Amino acid sequence: MLHAKSESDVTSLAPSSPPRSPKRQAYYVQSPSRDSHDGDKSSTMQATPVFNSPMESPSHPSFGRHSRTSSASRFSGPLRSSSGRKGYRKRVNDKGWPECNVIQEEGSYDDLDDDKGLSRRCQIILGFVSFVLLFTLFSLIIWGAARPYKPDVIVKSLSMDDFYAGEGTDATGVPTKMVTLNCSVKMSVYNTAAMFGIHVTSGPIRLMFSEIAVATGELQKYYQRRKSRRTVSVVLRGEKVPLYGAGASMTLSSTGGAVPLTLDFDIISRGYVIGKLVRVKHQKHISCPLVVDSSKTKPIKFSQKACTYF
Repeated sequence: MLHAKSESDVTSLAPSSPPRSPKRQAYYVQSPSRDSHDGDKSSTMQATPVFNSPMESPSHPSFGRHSRTSSASRFSGPLRSSSGRKGYRKRVNDKGWPECNVIQEEGSYDDLDDDKGLSRRCQIILGFVSFVLLFTLFSLIIWGAARPYKPDVIVKSLSMDDFYAGEGTDATGVPTKMVTLNCSVKMSVYNTAAMFGIHVTSGPIRLMFSEIAVATGELQKYYQRRKSRRTVSVVLRGEKVPLYGAGASMTLSSTGGAVPLTLDFDIISRGYVIGKLVRVKHQKHISCPLVVDSSKTKPIKFSQKACTYF
């Protein structure tokens, strides 16, 4: 009669009983290393022997799958890489994952920041210099284009309101011939520029007898729009102007007489093309000879060729 063997009998007989099948040779399981973060593709291998029975397992006598603790112990043991070199023992945290050693780099990045700051300053300076050069070139082009536009000035007439010459004495008591004169000059100013307006003024406008200014005046500054024409009038006055030796050649009496005079002045125009950064200035000198007769009151008109403009 056969009796069922108890577990104790199997345990006691296991060492003496022959193995049912020859032991298999150990094989290696190769798995990628989980703590490799820098792209190292080296793998670790561990020899895992195959046991015929649960009794031959050196870890514990339990049947079935190994526990997670035994699996973690496989990673904590000495590892050998595929190249044959022995690896370092890895520490295992509470969750059973191998810990990695973080490489801390020494040194600061102040030097690199300084280099970047210097490069940025150089770029700013280079950009500013380039802008200044381009703006200067652009301003020169605009100035060259605006330079030829000179205003046209034409003296139209001179009206004599009062002209008197007589004997008298100057401030020091020297006797001489003296002249009192009051007249007005009309002129036309045409702005030929189509891009900008002009500010027009004049130097002293003088009515000369010989080399003595017997009457003076000045054109008040005004603004004239682009491509526009304007007629202006200037009043010339002279009161008791001493002629000294030049008065001997003046033949003037109560009945009248012809007196040669010369109208002489400068017209100045300023055009602000781009504010005060780009501006053009023109100056024209005008000289008009004329003969005044004190007995005539009609305005003296000037032809186009009667005056010289330069």
